[in-house]
Amino acid sequence: MRNEVLRMERVTYKEDEVVKLEDFNLQIFQGEIMGFMPVNSHGKTALLKLLERNLPLYDGYIYYGGEKVNTWKENYKAANRISIIQEKSSLAGNLNIADNIFVLRPGFRQWVIRTKILNRQMEPFFEDIGMDIPLNKDVEKLSTFERIIVELLRAVIMGYHLIVLDEVGALVSDDELKKLHGIIRRYVKKGFSFLYICSHLEEISSICDRCALFTNGRIQKILEREELFNDPSVTYMTEYNDMVRYHTEKREGKQAAPVVFQWKGYGEDAACNFSFDVHKGECLAVQIMDARGMEELRKILTGDILPESGELLLNGKQTEIPGNCRIAVIQERTTKTMIFPELDYMNNLCICLTEKVPSIWHNKRLQKSIRNEYSPILGSDVFEMPVEELSEKQKYQLVYTRVLLQKPEILFCIQPFCGADLAHRMFIWSMLEKFLDKGISVVILSLNLSDSLAMADRLLILGENGEKREIARENFHKITSPVPWLHMYLSERK
Repeated sequence: MRNEVLRMERVTYKEDEVVKLEDFNLQIFQGEIMGFMPVNSHGKTALLKLLERNLPLYDGYIYYGGEKVNTWKENYKAANRISIIQEKSSLAGNLNIADNIFVLRPGFRQWVIRTKILNRQMEPFFEDIGMDIPLNKDVEKLSTFERIIVELLRAVIMGYHLIVLDEVGALVSDDELKKLHGIIRRYVKKGFSFLYICSHLEEISSICDRCALFTNGRIQKILEREELFNDPSVTYMTEYNDMVRYHTEKREGKQAAPVVFQWKGYGEDAACNFSFDVHKGECLAVQIMDARGMEELRKILTGDILPESGELLLNGKQTEIPGNCRIAVIQERTTKTMIFPELDYMNNLCICLTEKVPSIWHNKRLQKSIRNEYSPILGSDVFEMPVEELSEKQKYQLVYTRVLLQKPEILFCIQPFCGADLAHRMFIWSMLEKFLDKGISVVILSLNLSDSLAMADRLLILGENGEKREIARENFHKITSPVPWLHMYLSERK
């Protein structure tokens, strides 16, 4: 008989009288990787809260390690021994790894910290996973992948037998994800269990034993790994699959266009010592294998640094990105980084036009024209709404519409699908299609291929120290990584 780690029975949970989870049932066994695929994000945050600590339930029961820890009658107050690893770090940034793993551990009472002893205690764990990270390394200096590994090891050392991984695949490169999956499998053999939250079928199928399909606060069905691609109940994928297939067919046979943009060794570090061209109206997916390179690219595109070496050419003329309205940038975590909360919707929309139309703030005629043009898309009531009242979709809509108003020649998107659920990824897709339909070039920068592969006309893989590999669309089927939507290209070649 398999040992049960977690069981949630008929759980209904409310926040401010809003139902977040309804009749929620989930069972996870020892030594199991349970996949969890949210179609939308409604209820996911509530689930993580309940896993972490016992909050009052409206109905149902929660068992952990065979013991009842929460019911609709009473909650037992104590936090559960469950580790949740997600984009936001749970490590103390002002401390090193040893301090985070040992000193902050409940029950640690030593007044004198013996570093050598701590190092010896950690050596078997790092040897076991084939990694070597100095224990005296400050957490702030860790890469995202290293930080995830440290959080995982801390959970193992603290004896947290259920570890939740929340969309971590979107935070690391494909190679790092493979390493992480290998480490997870090692600990599964040691009896640890995992809840692996991910929105991509391919990623889920490559690591999980079973998978729960989740939407609107309910688990719709639990499938075995081999059922994932064939079960008719996976209907939520249909619309997105159709969108992907329509796009791939639409872009098939697209004629080569002239070069509109050139990146020539533009950067401060060897991590950005590469060159590439972008053609007019094409979608170029750029996978950055080096986290340092991604960070420097982000800083260059957002204007945080202005390199002195290399050059950028737009239509053959040297240019810079900051202040150039013909080059647009959509940042990662769009709805958190590109919204001005002190401004209403209309002013947020118009802020990109200040370079072209300095009088935009007082030009009522132009604002009326914008309202008339975009009301059928955005709705007529949205323009005076405070930003904090907008839905997540409306926030995405605001940012992408604002950039469309800018009428750029090229758009750089920094990991646009990261953190977005299925519904929002579909919306981002539809907006990027609008840019491409207008002949605007789109460059998608990401650590992993995610949804960007299906959008791409061309793939550029950038490694360390300027290493570069280019793959044409007709050769996507030769890619060996288990990336999302690759099965479509494979099926086309059969």
